Amino acid sequence: MKAQNYKNHIRWYIPHHLIFLPLLFSLLTIGIYKAFIVHHHELIWILFGVVIFCLIYLTLMLRQHYALVLQNRIVELEFQLRYFELYQKRSSTIISQLTFDQIAALRFADDEEFKLLLEKALKEKLGGDEIKKLIKNWQPDEKRV
Repeated sequence: MKAQNYKNHIRWYIPHHLIFLPLLFSLLTIGIYKAFIVHHHELIWILFGVVIFCLIYLTLMLRQHYALVLQNRIVELEFQLRYFELYQKRSSTIISQLTFDQIAALRFADDEEFKLLLEKALKEKLGGDEIKKLIKNWQPDEKRV
């Protein structure tokens, strides 16, 4: 597997992104085509298109919601544990000063960079993307959803 870095850290789930969703979008296209081109507003094809659209919407929203809520909680817990390991104190005062975007970006830094970038993020209010771009020794996260 290729080493993970800023340019390739986005992850695709093949069955969802490249099979299931394209199939649903194809069905939606067929439904719209049949409803408005071939059968001229025939109700069954309009309903078909609406049902497929609702399935697409629900699929995207539920998948994203469940995965992101859980992942965000885990990322914050990892931050708290890492902060405790490095500084031997609780992170409650620090974590309240950071956005989730900053916390998520800091996890890609090694321990030495973590300390420096944390201080810089607190002082300069760097965004998550800015923090990621400053990381020199990228620590991959291969287990993301």
